[in-house]
Amino acid sequence: MAVDVVTFGEAMAALRACDPIRLGGTMRLSVAGAESNVAIGLARLGHRVRWTGLVGADETGELVLRTLRAEGVDVTHARADVRGPTGLILFERRIGDLTRVIYHRAGSAASFLVPEDVLPSLDPPPRFLHLTGVTPALGPGPAAAVMAAARSGVPVCLDVNHRPRLWDRDRAAGALRPLVPWLSVLVASDDELELVAPASATTELDRISALLDAGVGQVVVKRGADGADGHTVTETVRAPARRVPVADLVGAGDAFVAGYLSGLLDGLDLAGRLDRAVTTGAFAVASPGDWEGLPARHELGLLDSLPGTTLR
Repeated sequence: MAVDVVTFGEAMAALRACDPIRLGGTMRLSVAGAESNVAIGLARLGHRVRWTGLVGADETGELVLRTLRAEGVDVTHARADVRGPTGLILFERRIGDLTRVIYHRAGSAASFLVPEDVLPSLDPPPRFLHLTGVTPALGPGPAAAVMAAARSGVPVCLDVNHRPRLWDRDRAAGALRPLVPWLSVLVASDDELELVAPASATTELDRISALLDAGVGQVVVKRGADGADGHTVTETVRAPARRVPVADLVGAGDAFVAGYLSGLLDGLDLAGRLDRAVTTGAFAVASPGDWEGLPARHELGLLDSLPGTTLR
């Protein structure tokens, strides 16, 4: 059966510490990964979504797959691989809402991903393929898988999602700019646009215009606490951020993308898509964890309640 969205990448075991890791103490075990976060967000909103990837043949790999299944995500094409372990990410709340991330993903199972691991998941074709700039940073095999999937003919949404600890900006631009001809939707923060726009475009407006001229149907710019704006060849719409108490900023961008894609699948106009995106992003910001606080469809209106409201 066809699904609404297919995505793939690395999902990892995640350990979260409230105190400095060097001091020891307890940590909470969960699951994290840009693409799996988006998949969970879409599934909670009632969409049919498939996540594909490689996990290690280990207990944390079982945790990843079990969690995604429990959230209603199709993992039919995901599998365990003995060549490497499941990746690990550690989150350390260091100062206030500043979080430090520590990766243990070199040589992980996901680094062995190749096109043959992901192309079968696109048959029959989904309505959208969601990619991020994290996956091609994992190695030549994952980069080839991203390019092959992008060229499959399925409409593509790319979230640039640059991770400086995985690769520098020059290498990222070299891998991401070639994807532009196949993009239907591009999501980037304002400082990431230069990683996909032509090098000759030197201002934000020039970069957006160049991407639209290159055939990208929608360019969406995330601006954190300042909201977001969306651009097509015919309109520009700006949406303010939802004001919520900040519990955890990690995962907010993935939640934003899930909301935007959900609005697109539901046929909402650009303003409606952005409103849903900033709403799902706010749920993530107001909740601890990458994806745990993401809303179900019937909960989207909860942020319209007055502060301190108790629902009885």
